[in-house]
Amino acid sequence: MHQIQLSIMLTLFLTLGHGLANADTTKRGEITGGVAHSAPDWFKESFLEIADDVDEANDSGKHVLLFFQLNGCPYCDRMLSEIFEADPLMSYIQEHFDVIAINVRGDREIAFNEELSTTEKKLSEQLNVWATPGIIFLDTNNKPVVRVDGYRSPDRFKHILRYVADKTYKQQKLATYLQQELKTSVYSLRPNELFSELTDLSSVSGPLAVIFEDSQCHDCVEFHQHTLADEAVIKELKKFTILRLDASSKAPLVDVDGNTTTPAEWASQLQMTYRPGVALFADGKLLRRYDSLLFRHHFKEGFRWISSGSYKKEDYPTYSARRTEELLAAGENIDLSR
Repeated sequence: MHQIQLSIMLTLFLTLGHGLANADTTKRGEITGGVAHSAPDWFKESFLEIADDVDEANDSGKHVLLFFQLNGCPYCDRMLSEIFEADPLMSYIQEHFDVIAINVRGDREIAFNEELSTTEKKLSEQLNVWATPGIIFLDTNNKPVVRVDGYRSPDRFKHILRYVADKTYKQQKLATYLQQELKTSVYSLRPNELFSELTDLSSVSGPLAVIFEDSQCHDCVEFHQHTLADEAVIKELKKFTILRLDASSKAPLVDVDGNTTTPAEWASQLQMTYRPGVALFADGKLLRRYDSLLFRHHFKEGFRWISSGSYKKEDYPTYSARRTEELLAAGENIDLSR
């Protein structure tokens, strides 16, 4: 009997020891695809007294542009390279804007106005900067007039720059202005077996994704060739009803609330100023908007946050942090690149 007990204990020890050894030797995953990119040298060297910066910009006939960035952000790198460090837009921005870089995780003291003095990080939180680069344009009274959450291509961003520089924000909304300005066709809507043909969305059960594209979409080819072609993305998308709409269409459509509208009207109502824009719904409610370019990992995780039911118990930033740690601890690499 004693020998049997010893044998059992030895077996348990060896089994547990083997499991611990495997746990100890599991190589932690890595995050790749991030790009370190310093702000251009010509950005304003501000004392972060934003009201004073606005006054100085006014004296020069300019607007202040706040560029919220994150170290290692691949979208910041792309936008800085394509727009803020390349003509013709770089020269246009230098002529019409004073650009101030703000680190969304920074600890520098910043005075936004007389009522609000805080750190870069806390200001980013208070202004709800949830995507980087986050760009906020300020008017002559130090009030935000336009914000851009995430990457924009040069061909779309140039219209936003002109909209602010010409003070058109005093007369009309940005979405309306872009509809008027973006007239050159650069893209033909592509089919995809994931897309459903629906005109009444009020009857959709389960999670729903609505993709807005149009003929002026400079990033739609990349979206289809890279994001929608990725196996991990496809796996998550298959859990959704996917509807792709032409955001310029005036065809009748019944939205998730049962209202009769058109794709053009609905895109404007949802304030979708980027193409391709994506709106994610569950339980008949809008839960997440993609109004900027997202690469594969970030794109699919927004879908998974909903399809897994995590949205019912935690917000997306909490989910994203937990999920990142979960993947890395399991030895999986996270690629943030395209």
